[in-house]
Amino acid sequence: MDFQGYDAEHARAFAAIWLPAWSGNRPQHLASFYTEDAYYADPAVPTGVRGRQALLAYFTKLLSRNPNWVWTHRGSTPMQDGFLNRWHASIPAGSITIEVEGVCTVQIRDGRIYSNEVFFDRSELLQAIAATKRSR
Repeated sequence: MDFQGYDAEHARAFAAIWLPAWSGNRPQHLASFYTEDAYYADPAVPTGVRGRQALLAYFTKLLSRNPNWVWTHRGSTPMQDGFLNRWHASIPAGSITIEVEGVCTVQIRDGRIYSNEVFFDRSELLQAIAATKRSR
């Protein structure tokens, strides 16, 4: 079998340019990392989003709500066509910042992500968002 996963160095290099695109409310820039036929899923859209145009619409909404969050690469494990990305996110939620650990699969074709599935426990984040809404 010809394994085409990303080793730690390649995963770190890719994450160094891709993860910052999640900050600053630049959905077009973030979407540029994905293929036209990309599949993306996270806890908010567990059934996923398919295609770059649908992904751009989702990222536009998501990033406008979270322009100041920061994602940091914590390590990786090679997997077919990419890597399992271990990450940390600092997510402002009202007057506090939630610190979240998670993982995501990152599968790449011709330098762009064709599949990206994100996994983390979002219960603390949802509680902080609810508390912010109650205090308004």
